[in-house]
Amino acid sequence: MHLEIDRSNLRNHRIVESAMPITAPTGCVVLALERFALTSNNISYAMSGDALDYWGFFPATQDGWGCLPTMGFGVVVASAVDGIKEGNRYFGFYPAGDHHVVHAEATSSGFVDIAAHREAHAMAYRGFDKVSDTQTANDNATLVLRGLFVTSFLAEDFLRESDFFGAKQVLVTSASSKTSIALAHCLRLNSQVKVVALTSAGNVDFTDGLDLYHQTITYDDIETLDATVPTVLVDMAGNASVNSRAHHHFNDALMYSCRIGGTHWDQTGSTKGNPGPRAEFFFAPSQMAKRSKEWGRDVFNERINTALSLFLDDSTRWLTIEHSHGAEALEDIYDQLVNGRVRPEAGHILSL
Repeated sequence: MHLEIDRSNLRNHRIVESAMPITAPTGCVVLALERFALTSNNISYAMSGDALDYWGFFPATQDGWGCLPTMGFGVVVASAVDGIKEGNRYFGFYPAGDHHVVHAEATSSGFVDIAAHREAHAMAYRGFDKVSDTQTANDNATLVLRGLFVTSFLAEDFLRESDFFGAKQVLVTSASSKTSIALAHCLRLNSQVKVVALTSAGNVDFTDGLDLYHQTITYDDIETLDATVPTVLVDMAGNASVNSRAHHHFNDALMYSCRIGGTHWDQTGSTKGNPGPRAEFFFAPSQMAKRSKEWGRDVFNERINTALSLFLDDSTRWLTIEHSHGAEALEDIYDQLVNGRVRPEAGHILSL
């Protein structure tokens, strides 16, 4: 079975029954999904599903519907590919469901999806990494945080490489979201810029308690910030009103406007006409490809893994893993995410 989302209305969804093949088709592997994570990052995938072809990762059963990409662990139950054995366990992108069939090619680190419909997708989205065949202590936190951490690591690297476009502070919307927390962690670790959190009134105490932001304010307080301080806006919320207010408040002092997420997916809108720099979408795979070429793949992976390890260790202060099982639970957690009802400290792990 798999979860499918109505591409015209993210609040509509359904469970589609699908049988896991007993034998693997030629050139393919069949994986049973052990578990996967659901975070607001998945809602960003859905929101950008058509623009960035996230809906193209896993074909749905009917036009107008899409399979939600998730980060998960899968175990090979059937293989018709040399170098990929039954019982092997892999981390990667899976459709939210109970199994996945991949047209695979083995690599030194695992395998890659080489299906024709995946050719246009960045390698970061097509690769499956071999992991321990037994569970480890960090598995759940890895599922919740690894994918979004890579985005934040690369965004911080991009901003720092650009000398923050001359800014002295970074203003982060949806500051209680896990992607924003990861960005704040990287900023505090690697730079001297002031990091300011923008969050809802209900999440102020949690966000301030992270001790990763220099200052925490609510959305209502944007205009209280010093409008003369050169600033970079990193928009994780995708809220058109918040974005516009920040642009109008800082105006010429806004040095760069970076769009990453869409936690406020139902409050999006056009950014045309805003003063200051045009909002630029940050596409993490482009920065990943750039750094992999400059540093070499091995050095890039080593730096990512070292930084991720530090973040996972730090996340034990605030992250609470919550396990849910079954199709009904999957739909319930998805509904909570779409409607903004998931507590910021909760990390949801699902299995079917």
